[in-house]
Amino acid sequence: MKKTLYLMRHGQTLFNQQHKIQGWCDSPLTELGIRQAKVASQYFKERNIVFDHAYSSSSERACETLEIVTDNQMPYTRLKGLKEWNFGAYEGKDEFLNPPLPYGDFFCQWGGESETEVRQRVAQTLAEIMTKEDHQIVLAVSHGASCAQFYREWEKYAQAK
Repeated sequence: MKKTLYLMRHGQTLFNQQHKIQGWCDSPLTELGIRQAKVASQYFKERNIVFDHAYSSSSERACETLEIVTDNQMPYTRLKGLKEWNFGAYEGKDEFLNPPLPYGDFFCQWGGESETEVRQRVAQTLAEIMTKEDHQIVLAVSHGASCAQFYREWEKYAQAK
C-alpha cells in the first residue's frame, strides 16, 4: 500500500532573520514565517490533501507552523526525534561562526551532535512513524538541517530504483 510523507520545514523565525544559529534553542515565527505556513496550508487545501496523522518537532517554531498549516483542526504528536541539529555552545550565536560545510563532527566538541547522529535520529524517527499501519498520508514539520540530513540518508534508496 502506498504511503505518503509530507516533510516540511517550519516558517521563517526571528533567529533566521537575524542570522543566528538556532538548533535546539527557539525563536518565534516572523510575519513572513506565518505567511509561509498559510501558503503551505493553502497548497494542501487546493490539492485536497488530507492528513491522517501529523507530527512536529518539539520546538515551538515547528509546532506553530503545523498548527497554522492544519488551521488548528488536527491533533498532532510532538517528537524530539524531529528536532533540529543540536549545535551545542554555538546555539544562538551568529551564523558567520559556522565552519564550512559539511559540518561532520565539528559541533561534538562544543556539546552538540555529529552529522551522522542527526541523520540517524531523524531518519529513524520518520521510519518509525511511516511504518505504523494506519499512517497513509502523514505531515511532519521539522527543520532545515534535519530535513536535509533525512534526504541524504534516504537518497540512496531513491537512486536504487
